[in-house]
Amino acid sequence: MSELTVEAPGAGWPARWAGALLCLVVAGIHVIDQGGFTVTRDPYYIGVAYHVLEIAGVVAAALLLTGRFRAGWLLAAGVAAGPLLGYVLSRGPGLPHYKDDVGNWTEPLGLASLAVEGALFLLAVPLLVRGPRRRPR
Repeated sequence: MSELTVEAPGAGWPARWAGALLCLVVAGIHVIDQGGFTVTRDPYYIGVAYHVLEIAGVVAAALLLTGRFRAGWLLAAGVAAGPLLGYVLSRGPGLPHYKDDVGNWTEPLGLASLAVEGALFLLAVPLLVRGPRRRPR
């Protein structure tokens, strides 16, 4: 056996718990925004994107807490970046067949979502790009 083991990026418990919590909050905000688990927003592709984001948030949290750090941080970065991009596109030029939020930059739930997604992105990306490091056993 080697004297060195590979430590996963973001292996500290505080970072993993914070990342997991932020992923779950992103998912929760989107459940609230769509009107519940069983509701699918219109247009249909937006509703499906919400459901995919909610599932991805839960999966990313589970990965971070169960030791799959690289995959967890990668998915967490996506859970943060996807809705940030969606917010800008839906409020700016609008999305196909979805013009409801064009110009609605100050919606309180949207701003809360931006804050949580921004914090998750700022936590996940540095831990993801840092890569594995070696430490003595």
